[in-house]
Amino acid sequence: MSLFNVLNVASSGMTAQSTRLNVTASNLANAENTAGTAAAVYKPRHPVFSAILGEMGADNNAVGVQVDNIVEDNVDPRRLYQPQNPQADEAGYVYAANVNSVEEMANMISASRSYQMNVDVMNTAKQLLLRTLQIGE
Repeated sequence: MSLFNVLNVASSGMTAQSTRLNVTASNLANAENTAGTAAAVYKPRHPVFSAILGEMGADNNAVGVQVDNIVEDNVDPRRLYQPQNPQADEAGYVYAANVNSVEEMANMISASRSYQMNVDVMNTAKQLLLRTLQIGE
């Protein structure tokens, strides 16, 4: 694998982790939203990744990552008794997004660290390319 391919792999990883960070931020921003029906409430979303396969010699190897889809979680919303809420149904209940803030924060930390590792890989590859160019001096 050439150093230019390393840059492409790290770049695809940064794009995927950036998407993951955005989806996690959206989940956290909507964690306390309520709705009058279970169908109308915000559902947490999660990105689905897959490896990009490429031809390298005789073997197929992963040469990056891509975001295939962003799927909604099918977890049931929280049912809260709030008869004073204007969104409450006839029984006095509102429905809130079932977002686990602790889990989302852990996802955010993991995505942030993964993004930073890809930045470090790109910086290392850049330094190696620059040192390779300096060999002939």
